[in-house]
Amino acid sequence: MNTTVARTGFATAAAALLLTGCTDIERALNQGGDTPCSEYVTQDADTKRMTITKFVKQQTGAEQEPSGTVVDATIVTVDVMCAGQRNAQTPIKNADVAGIFIVK
Repeated sequence: MNTTVARTGFATAAAALLLTGCTDIERALNQGGDTPCSEYVTQDADTKRMTITKFVKQQTGAEQEPSGTVVDATIVTVDVMCAGQRNAQTPIKNADVAGIFIVK
């Protein structure tokens, strides 16, 4: 076997492991419902989905993944609530309509 081919294969496998590992680490470190609105609004779409999925699981106490419809609806709700929160440090689990008008 050519050493260049072997090195390329090894490098590709190592990169794939690192990328997969980052997602697992991100999931483990993700705060779910304790994520402050200021952090949530800066997340990309994939990270928001991960945050909301964890948040829904925390709220329901379920181990299984929530349905895509529930996650999508919760993303829309939290996006609206966090965009208007007067206290940017409000955790997403506490974001609500009142927080748009009253500093929590």
